[in-house]
Amino acid sequence: MVACSIKSISVEQRMSVTHHQASSSAGKSLARRASFWGGLRVFGLRSLLLVALAVPGGRLGAADRILNASYDVSREFYRDYNAHFVRHWQETAGREVRIDMSHAGSGRQARAVIDGLAADVVTMNQVLDINAIARIGGQVPADWRTRLPHRSAPYSSTILFLVRKGNPKNIRDWEDLAKPGIGVILPNPKTSGNGRYSYLAAYAHALKNGGGDHAKAREFITRLFANVPVLDTGGRGATTTFAQRGIGDVLLTFESEAHLAVQELGADKFEVVAPVRSIEAEAPVAVVDRVVDRRGTRAVAEAYLRELFSESAQEIAARHYFRPRHPEVARRHAGRFAELELLSVDEWFGGWDEAQRVHFDDGGLFDKIYQPGS
Repeated sequence: MVACSIKSISVEQRMSVTHHQASSSAGKSLARRASFWGGLRVFGLRSLLLVALAVPGGRLGAADRILNASYDVSREFYRDYNAHFVRHWQETAGREVRIDMSHAGSGRQARAVIDGLAADVVTMNQVLDINAIARIGGQVPADWRTRLPHRSAPYSSTILFLVRKGNPKNIRDWEDLAKPGIGVILPNPKTSGNGRYSYLAAYAHALKNGGGDHAKAREFITRLFANVPVLDTGGRGATTTFAQRGIGDVLLTFESEAHLAVQELGADKFEVVAPVRSIEAEAPVAVVDRVVDRRGTRAVAEAYLRELFSESAQEIAARHYFRPRHPEVARRHAGRFAELELLSVDEWFGGWDEAQRVHFDDGGLFDKIYQPGS
């Protein structure tokens, strides 16, 4: 049995509880659901969630230990991947390893690492955040994308719609989100990669439909955000606003999060809608050189990220509705993923740095079109 201790750490207090694996299938379902919503309550207290995955029996001894700073809605995947890597590291290196997890909105995580969070690895949902760690903090090299296959992105995702059962507002595509009377929930594009992808997916759709006319795209995105009643700081917070608090008619979120909500909260309550097109959302990873060289954890940190590209790890990713890179795994799980046109940030926005400058920097287009409370 793998012991998993969950710690919520704030500036002024430290709390810890231990989660034990349920013994029956019903118990496991309840435990998963409690974990799903428990994580939401923790972030409601503005705490930093750390999931410390220990070796069997919790014997640490001289075990290796690393911290993975990851984005908000990756926790279920990394819970399973970390258990896999613990076994892999024991088999290949003959050593035990403890993996601590920090989860928050991708942009907030990048800022935390820049400000001193001693993460050995970062596993984000957009290139922009790791670029910021390289450019502002200098903790990773500028060429970090060349270190691993697929430009250091072991899997990808896209933005889909989560609606209430029966789709009572008949929401089918992006145009429906800008209609009067539709409540749209998504995380803040200023703090969340999930929110940025949702914004860019809507804008790119309007741009393509409008023949490349940015004025039409701006008009569309303005109408869409007029239907947004609240912006949470991260993707998991947006899920609880929509699913638990009952606010809004549609949630924009990653494909993995949409399906997780249906699985954990009930297919009798929610369903997933795929628009005609959306954005390709790569999930890049990097070793934080400054930390691993100081702590002597480079070998285990590099192995941790390399293993993400293995067939076994790609199977775990596919089971969590992340789109795998491994061709055989992708073929085996093709039926799990929505068929839609995927647009790229590079093609439609000139890359992440340009998208950030135009749309999300202070005074950018998002600040101009979104008027909270209006």
